[in-house]
Amino acid sequence: MKILIIGGSGLIGSKVAANLRQLGYDIVAGSPSTGLDTLTGKGLAEAVKGAQVVIDVSNSPSFEDKAVLAFFETSGRNLLAAEQAAGVKHHITLSVVGTERMLGSGYFRAKMAQENLVKASKVPYTIVRSTQFFEFLGGIAQSGTVGNQIRLSPALVQPISSDDIAAIVADTALMQPINGTFDAAGPEKVGLADLMTRYLDALGDKRIVVADAGAAYYGAQINDQSLTPAGDARLGDMGFAAWFSKSQAAR
Repeated sequence: MKILIIGGSGLIGSKVAANLRQLGYDIVAGSPSTGLDTLTGKGLAEAVKGAQVVIDVSNSPSFEDKAVLAFFETSGRNLLAAEQAAGVKHHITLSVVGTERMLGSGYFRAKMAQENLVKASKVPYTIVRSTQFFEFLGGIAQSGTVGNQIRLSPALVQPISSDDIAAIVADTALMQPINGTFDAAGPEKVGLADLMTRYLDALGDKRIVVADAGAAYYGAQINDQSLTPAGDARLGDMGFAAWFSKSQAAR
């Protein structure tokens, strides 16, 4: 079975590709660096030809409101049209837990637009909504840093490792499309500010984390329900301590 992975050279895509290759599937990892550009359509028709499953784990190079919306809308339209023409049997999109609750953020509005395109398409689909990856903690810290302080919400989050979400996405590729959405999350709920404190302590980073209920998360206010699954979710196995230990070893 041929499986096309859009964003196949990125953090998640490369892990999904490796998992599926180990199982013997014919994997095409598509990205601009391999000659496939979903924004222009370059290489798209050839890449989807013969593919039974397409996994979209691509992300916008810019998080600016207009740019990120244009990326997901243009890429989504081009990709889904090519899939329909090629007779693709299952489209999988990686999205974000809480998307519909975070529309104060331009990024989440863009992800909602992407999801709506998938739902309106005639291609059978599954949308996997993931919580934040542990690997994004460094970026979250940077976004909240002013001087020697990092101001972050104390709201609960339930982060997942890139290895765990890649395994879940790979498993989804081998299942029938549900024409719906499911959530995926890590095994532990923890306050964002508390998690950042653990992360900085583990790194030996001397910045001070300030828990501030009014601190925005990428432009939106959050609470305990914003970024955590609302009901049942597929859970990964790796908590923060195990992830950090593994990531340190990898470094």
